Amino acid sequence: MVSRGQERKSYARSFIHTAIRGCGLALACFAVMLFAAGCGETPKDTRAADEAAIRAADAQWSKTAAARDVDGTVSYYSDDASLLAPNAPIASDMQSIRAAWASLLTPDTSLTWQASKVEVARSGDLAYLVGVYQMTTKDAHGKPVSDTGKFVEVWKKQADGKWKVVTDIFNTDLPAQAPAPARAAVKKTTHPHHAKKNAHRRSSANTN
Repeated sequence: MVSRGQERKSYARSFIHTAIRGCGLALACFAVMLFAAGCGETPKDTRAADEAAIRAADAQWSKTAAARDVDGTVSYYSDDASLLAPNAPIASDMQSIRAAWASLLTPDTSLTWQASKVEVARSGDLAYLVGVYQMTTKDAHGKPVSDTGKFVEVWKKQADGKWKVVTDIFNTDLPAQAPAPARAAVKKTTHPHHAKKNAHRRSSANTN
């Protein structure tokens, strides 16, 4: 026959085991709830702030170029950037990009541009910008020459959070210049006096 003391001990052990199993199940459910909440959380949408930052950076970039600051202008590119200028090979390193801008930002050049459209990826690390530019230079005779065109820039957010240009392409709106007409062949003519002299020589030679 089981004593009352033994019954109490058995009941206590059963209660403890049940409590432990219950706590384990509760903890497991809580962990599943946390995991599900983490999976359903969407990253914060920063596109509006990123667009404003890129527009501000591009406007300052235009001012830097207008001041003919070559080093400052080149600093807006990432280390792996590419510049696709018209009538020139792709500049795919900082040295060639700097050389391209140095040849453009001369004392005779005035350059400005404005962004018209900025689109930022939902991921928040890439964006493209479309705009137009105005440029005035001088020809070989010192006369001003105006040019207008368009451009596309691809911006990428760097590890430090700053935006840099990774691809830059621009070209003019002006029509391509027609090739210069070929020079007409100049027909060689003989002066009448020379013609008579040559005829007299031929006549004398035939007589002899």
